[in-house]
Formats: sequence, structure tokens, C-alpha cells
Amino acid sequence: MDRISQQDSPSAPAGARAAAFSVHVLTAFGAGLALLALLEAVREHWAAMFAWLGVALVVDALDGPIARRLDVVRVLPNWSGEVLDLVVDFVTYVFVPAYAITASGLLLPLAAPLLGIGITVTGALYFADRRMKSPDNHFRGFPGLWNVAAFYLFLLHPSPALASLGVVVLIVATFLPFHVVHPVRVRRLRWLTLSLIALWAALMIFTVASDFDVGAPVTIALCAIAAYVVASDAAIRLVRSFHT
Repeated sequence: MDRISQQDSPSAPAGARAAAFSVHVLTAFGAGLALLALLEAVREHWAAMFAWLGVALVVDALDGPIARRLDVVRVLPNWSGEVLDLVVDFVTYVFVPAYAITASGLLLPLAAPLLGIGITVTGALYFADRRMKSPDNHFRGFPGLWNVAAFYLFLLHPSPALASLGVVVLIVATFLPFHVVHPVRVRRLRWLTLSLIALWAALMIFTVASDFDVGAPVTIALCAIAAYVVASDAAIRLVRSFHT
């Protein structure tokens, strides 16, 4: 949910207050989904874990628009949807994926606990950074999407040394001054971004349903879309610099 100008509304109808509070319940339900994902991760049912994290991602995508439509911040000024959203995002985007990355055997055994701590600490710091988004709504640095990073580690299954190095790079990239496209709020090439994200979501569902047993075309497409999200802003800025 996004911050909306707060105005006390003690006279809001009971129905409006109930509807508004139901949005907070929907957001908080993401924490319950994170628990289900963690239970599957403990059992090493990785595809099921990603399925629950995917449902949590859908909830996260829906609650903001609903909250804005119902004017939740004005109707319920004593409840912070922004704080609630950050708490739930931390457990779904960072904590549960950190456990999966650490416990899956994908990393070097000695490095895994340290890297897991690094993921959770830097993820918490990132969510506390008020500068996490640029004025044009790009994310600054690696945006703490460890659920996505974990998905690609399970998809590509690199050697433990390479996987550990990749995690180190992402931890450092959390604080680097580059921009990552927000799939909805960045206006530039939004039509292309949304089309690719829709394809990406379909391919991710197929991959999880197939327990990561997919062919090279699916893997290449998923990696190409990830490269677009991460590098498109830098590429556009570089091209523009040659024409100025």
C-alpha cells in the first residue's frame, strides 16, 4: 500500500471502516502465506514454497489499488498500511527466500549461514531506506527481491561457488547507485514492461508447476526478461548519452 495524505475521519461510516480494515487483513494475510511457504521450505518442497510465495506476490499486487480505491488511510488513520506492507514484504521477499537459499545446499556450506545473515540484514536495511525509489519510480539498487533471486538460483542451479558469488554481488548491489525498473509505476516503455512481466509470470508458473524441469527456451526467456528489468534503464541512459 502506498502513503496517502492522512486526514482524520472519525465520522466515516461503519461499513467504510469495515471495508478499509478488510484491506489491512488482506495485506496481513501475506504473512500467513509466508508461514505456509516456510513450512514447505523446511520440508524441502521448493516448488510448493515458490507457489505460496507467488500467491503472496499476487496479494501484494492487489492490496495497494484496493486501498487507494477505498481511501483506507483517511478512513483508518490509526492503522499504518505502509508499515504493515513493509513487515509482510520483508518476510515474503527476504526472510523466507533467505532461508531457502541458505538451507537448499545451493551455496558453499561454510558461506551459506553468513550469506543468509547478509541477505536478511541488508534486506531489512533496504526496506528502511526512504530513498528506495527514485523520483521516476525506479528502484535504487537491488530492490530486495530475494524471492526472485532464489527462483533463479533454483532454475539455473549454478555451482555452489558461483551461486555464493552471485549472492555476494546482490548483497553489495543493494547499495549501488543503479536503477531497476518498477514493473507498474515506471511510465517509460510501460506497455513493453507490462507485456514482458505478464509473460514472465506465465513462465514462472509453468516452471514451478513443472518443479523446475523446463527446457532451454523457457530458461532463456526468463533470463532475458530479468536482464531487461535490471539493465534497461542503464542501457537507455547510455544510448542517450551518446546523442547528447
